Amino acid sequence: MIAGILKERNGETRVSLTPEVVKQLQQMSVTVWVEQDAGAAAWYNDQAYTEAGAVITSAAEIIAKADIILTLQPPEANLFPALSGKILVGILQPLYRLAEVEQWAANGITTFSLDAIPRTTRAQSMDVLSSQASIAGYKAVLLAAYTYSRYFPMLMTAAGSIAPAKALILGAGVAGLQAIATARRLGAVVEVFDTRPAVKEEVMSLGAKFVEVEGAADASRAGGYAVEQSESYKQQQQQRIAESITKADIVITTAQIPGKPAPVLISTEMINTMKPGSVIIDLAAATGGNTTLTVNNESKVHNGVTIIGNSNLPAAMPADASKLYAKNVLNFLKLILDKDGQAILRFEDEIVKGACITHGGQIVNDRVKSMLQPA
Repeated sequence: MIAGILKERNGETRVSLTPEVVKQLQQMSVTVWVEQDAGAAAWYNDQAYTEAGAVITSAAEIIAKADIILTLQPPEANLFPALSGKILVGILQPLYRLAEVEQWAANGITTFSLDAIPRTTRAQSMDVLSSQASIAGYKAVLLAAYTYSRYFPMLMTAAGSIAPAKALILGAGVAGLQAIATARRLGAVVEVFDTRPAVKEEVMSLGAKFVEVEGAADASRAGGYAVEQSESYKQQQQQRIAESITKADIVITTAQIPGKPAPVLISTEMINTMKPGSVIIDLAAATGGNTTLTVNNESKVHNGVTIIGNSNLPAAMPADASKLYAKNVLNFLKLILDKDGQAILRFEDEIVKGACITHGGQIVNDRVKSMLQPA
């Protein structure tokens, strides 16, 4: 069995396997081929891969001869025919790439999307959403601190006192919780909104204030994502957020709904009430953003407020992000490879079944199929 690692495109700095994990795959009788400089942007050079036992080669040879292709983002569409009969594993985001899903099936590619893995206790070691979201929440606060023109902590100096920054976190999933912890470590006063009352204790244990809005729809089975709320709840939520946002110096938004545009939580009118110099970091930018003014991969200033749209902050910490992702990949591969390193797809396993998007020329993921069916 040959596993191939392709160099990521479109500015992605992470790599799907690190040299440390290459060694572990060798012990599982898997030969690893790595495209030249695939790990360079994540500070893993070709020599490190070679010393771990990998073969450095070209993308063309990997695509032609590898049995499994490991990646973060899907390869370009022009490569799909060459991947026929192969296994593709990555963060494929099929709910947002329905046209590509149909091409994967048509070209006979078996695809496993690690972001589709059921978020169960048993699957925690493979949960790429959690491993990468934790980095995003941490980096979002550091980016906000870098952009913000004032201190985060309260300071008492001979020249006078500095009040602590006030941070507002929208969403207390993995990214939100890491943002809370990081902002608190930097000395900010933190308020948190979330539609799930169950996270209140966790938020408070981190030293933040939980702002509760009554009447939220149950999100306990949404895998850490937001769910659609009633109009009545949305109105109450908007009112409470509006009250908090006027006092906030830093706002970090994390709310997303799988397969749908991100919910708009912050209106232009709300932004207009914020103090000049305030900063908004929108982690849902790639799916439309949680503010009306978010532009993905851009930073803009409106009425003195800086709005940064960035859904790929893990790529700003590529070394550790790649290390965690590679561990997720390794743990998943253990489910689909036998002791001799050969692929054995056990679809009776809920994790394997849940992650599989296309197989045997068919779309096999129920969630994706439902989205492709005409209304």
